Amino acid sequence: MRVVVTAGKRKTSLAKATIKSGSGRIRVNGGPLEIIEPEIARLRIQEPLILFGEGWKKYDIRVSVRGGGFMSQADAVRMSIATCLIEMSQDFEARSRMIEHDRTMLVGDPRRTEPKKFGGPSARSRFQKSYR
Repeated sequence: MRVVVTAGKRKTSLAKATIKSGSGRIRVNGGPLEIIEPEIARLRIQEPLILFGEGWKKYDIRVSVRGGGFMSQADAVRMSIATCLIEMSQDFEARSRMIEHDRTMLVGDPRRTEPKKFGGPSARSRFQKSYR
């Protein structure tokens, strides 16, 4: 039995997905995908499954995710699920459909927060001057 482990990252979130042949169960941090709230995050996670077609129902996927906010975690889970489905099935038509729909599903977003500098409260803004 073949098992594939992939990772997905978004901002400070890191998701690790393990896929093996099974009956179509998807668990995120030990719970089923259906109970993930808010709904927008759940729909975001389901995008690669919809684009992949009915073929994902022959695999079991377990995802553990940590760090970041709920939307960042949802995007990290989405990326890890998409990459593990492509790697397990070797379906390159589904890969091209996913990239055409949204490239960040398979390719990471390199944007990170800019580090704070001296002379101001944040990365770019400066403290005000008052000559009095």
